[in-house]
Amino acid sequence: MFEDKDIWLISHSPRRIQLLTELGLKFRTGEAHVNEVYPDTLKCEEIAVYLSQLKAHHASCAIDANTVIITADTIVWAGNKALGKPADADEARQMLKLLSGKTHQVVTGVTLRSSMGEHSFYEKTDVTFRQLSDADIDYYINTYKPFDKAGAYGIQEWIGMIGVERISGCFYNVMGLPVSRLYKELTAFV
Repeated sequence: MFEDKDIWLISHSPRRIQLLTELGLKFRTGEAHVNEVYPDTLKCEEIAVYLSQLKAHHASCAIDANTVIITADTIVWAGNKALGKPADADEARQMLKLLSGKTHQVVTGVTLRSSMGEHSFYEKTDVTFRQLSDADIDYYINTYKPFDKAGAYGIQEWIGMIGVERISGCFYNVMGLPVSRLYKELTAFV
């Protein structure tokens, strides 16, 4: 699959690497040194797409005729604002309390870039948490240290098992990469 392409995932996210590996893609990883800052006029999916495009334009690899790069950015949209990665335990606690007992959206923006052009898209998933106790939140933060995760949680971890009542949309999107949609878009792009 895509054997004639030199595919680069511009991310060191263990979850994105795992998902692309399980998809069966042969790829290399690279990085993009960017400040994940966006104009405050952007909302929801606009933020995720903007950040994925920013990463695509600052990718560390050279793009030749066979190169395809994949960049992604995931945000949690709750209370009419974007929740990124928490800076510390206090911020993680605030985020999880905001999500507790409510439905929020997880949005991943993805950009595909090659020498022929660029294509961006996004995927949204609704996630509903049951009411989380302070003890549940503290246990999760102290045990799993979710400081590298948008919204301060990983759905594939303990908090997802005990806290998520339902999701509507792509489960893998909540992990950080909408794999089915990516496969479809990548097939059309190359």
